[in-house]
Amino acid sequence: MDVVDRILARIHEAPLLYYRLVLLVGPSGSGKTKALQAVSECVAAPLINVNLELARCLLEVDVQRRPLEVQKILQDIVDKIEGDLVLLDNLEMLFEVQLQQDPLRLLQRLSRNKAIVAAWNGSLENDRITYASPDHPEYRNYPIRDVLVVSVEANN
Repeated sequence: MDVVDRILARIHEAPLLYYRLVLLVGPSGSGKTKALQAVSECVAAPLINVNLELARCLLEVDVQRRPLEVQKILQDIVDKIEGDLVLLDNLEMLFEVQLQQDPLRLLQRLSRNKAIVAAWNGSLENDRITYASPDHPEYRNYPIRDVLVVSVEANN
């Protein structure tokens, strides 16, 4: 089963969960964006570039207020989408230290009312997902709990 089929299968499982969140986990260059584009075409769901949309909205927000506005801005973006599925790509900005966010919890909150499939630029090991390396200020390490995961191998 290829990665697109695995994502589609997880999308069908998502409505059964409290958090309807599917993470597409893989390193940079592993084909996450290409897979999300294919899923977008299959299910006619929008693919949102989070970095672009969030940066555009945050430009008008005072630097000190930005951490307080991130969740609201993303919720507004997701709420404006018709349908019950949203695909999110390019999440790196959510990990910015200055924004003081917990990216996984933020995605989980967004997935309460709509299914969310999000590209997670990181790795999956021992039932944990990581972002960045342990010595990096943006490093995150989460147990896989309350989330569906599709792993993408490099060079797919």
